[in-house]
Amino acid sequence: MSGINKVILVGHLGKDPEVRHLDGGVTVASFPLATSETYNKDGKRIEQTEWHNIVLWRGLAEVASKYLQKGKLVYIEGKLRTRSFEDREKVKKYVTEVVAENFTILGRKSDFEQTPVSGENTTPKSENEYTNLTDPAGDLPF
Repeated sequence: MSGINKVILVGHLGKDPEVRHLDGGVTVASFPLATSETYNKDGKRIEQTEWHNIVLWRGLAEVASKYLQKGKLVYIEGKLRTRSFEDREKVKKYVTEVVAENFTILGRKSDFEQTPVSGENTTPKSENEYTNLTDPAGDLPF
């Protein structure tokens, strides 16, 4: 049996997605996502925030660039990936990212209201409806 690599996060975007177009026309988007937990310690309420590096590829990156903005609350499913690179001083660095496979924008109906993009209707039909966005190609670059 092989292992399982599954990440589920609900949090707020720390900034607008940064979108890049790589060789061959491949689109990649990335942004930080903040998740917060609260707990009581010695009668005081403590909030602990974790920051996650989110990466989206191809069609999912395109969708994210249209609909996600700083502060939006999103549900993200993906996989953990750790990669290495050399900085300008030739020092090897490591970074762990969540490679998103799909995301859902969470919030009230008013959070979704905006001008439709390319004839698409982005407004949910009801207050409780969520917008589930997945990579139409369903594939990752590796």
